[in-house]
Amino acid sequence: MAKQKELYICQECGHESAKWMGKCPVCGTWNSFSAVTPLTGTAAAFSRGKTGVARPAPVSSIREDISGGDAIRYTTGLSELDRVLGGGLVKGSLVLLGGDPGIGKSTLLLQICQAFGQKMKVLYVSGEESPGQLHLRARRLGVDAQGLFILSSGDLDTVIATIGSERPQVVVIDSIQTMMLPAVGSSAGSVAQVRECTNALLGVAKENDIPIILVGHVTKEGNLAGPRMLEHMVDAVFQFDGEQNHAYRMLRAIKNRYGATNEIAVFEMKEKGLSQVVNPSAMLLSERPEGVSGSCVVCVLEGSRPILAEVQALVTKSGFASPRRMATGFDHNRMSLLLAVLEKRAGYTFSALDAYVNVVGGLFLDEPACDLPIALALVSGLRDRPIPAGLLAIGEIGLGGEVRSVIRLEDRIKEAQRLGFTRCLVPAASLKGLDTSRYGNIRIVGVHDVVEALRSLNGV
Repeated sequence: MAKQKELYICQECGHESAKWMGKCPVCGTWNSFSAVTPLTGTAAAFSRGKTGVARPAPVSSIREDISGGDAIRYTTGLSELDRVLGGGLVKGSLVLLGGDPGIGKSTLLLQICQAFGQKMKVLYVSGEESPGQLHLRARRLGVDAQGLFILSSGDLDTVIATIGSERPQVVVIDSIQTMMLPAVGSSAGSVAQVRECTNALLGVAKENDIPIILVGHVTKEGNLAGPRMLEHMVDAVFQFDGEQNHAYRMLRAIKNRYGATNEIAVFEMKEKGLSQVVNPSAMLLSERPEGVSGSCVVCVLEGSRPILAEVQALVTKSGFASPRRMATGFDHNRMSLLLAVLEKRAGYTFSALDAYVNVVGGLFLDEPACDLPIALALVSGLRDRPIPAGLLAIGEIGLGGEVRSVIRLEDRIKEAQRLGFTRCLVPAASLKGLDTSRYGNIRIVGVHDVVEALRSLNGV
């Protein structure tokens, strides 16, 4: 019998090589190749879910309403979650949910199953917990839907057979790294197993018109574990994140073939599970101190939603030869750029001072519109003079000190008006064609550069 050849696969990106390599030529990761036995013959055909001779398949016109319009989606009843999903969970879709350990992925999924289980049959498959452990978790969260059934198994053959016999309308797999196909010659969680298990479940979802939600582990860097191909195979990728020492969690749409990307839903972790936060702007500003220097409010866009957030800055004398620069929730390099612009263009000296920037609530702001409020907060902290409580700032700052325009300014102003802000500093270029009289008692001030913005703060 001929010796079976080994194949080496990168555990980070899934690149295949006939020999072991110290560094992956695709993703650049060191010592990431491991040996696997390639699929051949029947095993390869089985993993693809196809055997026998290929036959032509029927085609349909793009103009045909195949699934009956709106009936193609299952709604959860949670308005925030449905909005991130694009209106609901699409039939036949394969969805990947990732997040740090202990962040609340299983809790969120059990609550989703509770909502679906009230009106349809749902199968929750766990490869990590026994039936008794699942019952304990469900009892703690008050999950007792009549249509929710659980299965504890890591054998994907058993899972697929159970799906075929029970005919659920929604399936949850927790997690894809614990599933294993016996026909694949590697351990659970390997690149080959993750790829082939996902491929098999993709076929089950499409052929049976069943939405399947997969839970994915993450690496220490926060990226989804397994081959990069996994994210390309699924229809939607959602990231569930948040700070462990904060009660708030955010569900972000990284990829969504049936809805907008970069949408977010905010949840609050409570004793009985997760509760959706319908008004995140009010939540993020609820504990803002009054009369304290270094605090400013910005309106950022998370997907299609404008959200108000508080940015804080603290500037103190440095006790070191090299002053400290620290940023939480904001890019450190961008902060250094803003400090340089303020020193060069506005005449404020930060070179011998420690500077700290913090975004309240565990948010990470990567939008250029955050430049102006952070610059104002830094100067406010330097001079120890508070910014007026009813003021909001929006704008990108260039290296010349100019304040550049931002997108969807009207939506941002409406959100500020709804929460009672009375003054809004915006780029002057964004005011072209904007009817400021429509916004009632909120005063909109256009500024051309950061110096003009600082002068408009009445002595700050």
